[in-house]
Amino acid sequence: MQFKQAEDFITTKLKEELSANYTYHNIDHTNDVYQAAENLGKQENISEADMKLLLTAALYHDSGFLKFSTGHEEESCRIAANALRGYGYSEMDINLICGMIRATRIPQSPKTHLERILADADLDYLGRDDFFEVGNRLFTELHLLGKIASKAEWDKLQLEFMQDHSYFTKTAINLRQDKKAANIAQIRISLLTNHIAK
Repeated sequence: MQFKQAEDFITTKLKEELSANYTYHNIDHTNDVYQAAENLGKQENISEADMKLLLTAALYHDSGFLKFSTGHEEESCRIAANALRGYGYSEMDINLICGMIRATRIPQSPKTHLERILADADLDYLGRDDFFEVGNRLFTELHLLGKIASKAEWDKLQLEFMQDHSYFTKTAINLRQDKKAANIAQIRISLLTNHIAK
């Protein structure tokens, strides 16, 4: 398994070929999910072999955005499978990696421990101090793509999404749940303030 070569291949493609409209789903997001997955994986005590599969899935999980945004997970699997066969990954490895990639699809429904870790890593920012900064990048992307019209609409969407979301691993619940609740409270205040201002 040539992990480093597989990593170099996809990070170069993401840096060079992704549309500039993807202000959220870009190499920074991929790196963020990679770091979150590594942190969660260590704290969830996964094996070294599983860690390599998890981190490979993190690197490739949004590669489908190179082609399109809607239903990108299947395209990400296709890109991963085609690339990873050339880097010594077995079909079993690729199936596990694709399972993890599919587990990031919203609404999330991961089945295995590794899928739960990647699903949590993908939305790690919901329970962090940089939540609003990261969220603004997603708002900008959706606005540029014509999927959302206003900040008020975005706040409502975020609130609904976060209220429906749950972390799956004990580590993510312990690390992120309290801050996520605080971020939700802040969005509620923002919506209320905007409503009163009108």
